[in-house]
Amino acid sequence: MKWKRPLAMAGVIFILAMYVIAIVSAFSNSPSANNWLMAAIFSTVVIPVILYAFQLVYKLLNPEEKDRNNE
Repeated sequence: MKWKRPLAMAGVIFILAMYVIAIVSAFSNSPSANNWLMAAIFSTVVIPVILYAFQLVYKLLNPEEKDRNNE
């Protein structure tokens, strides 16, 4: 499963980008700073759950992959 690590890195980069945008908008006194912070907190919870769900569905649809990893 060589796609797990790049998928996890993409999720981490996305979450970090959301926090950077939230911090920059807060320091620039933007009226949407609260919305960006809420989006970052939401992404912190939802992105890992979605990535885990994708992996779970992949494992269920491709059971032969599990047999190859056990050998």
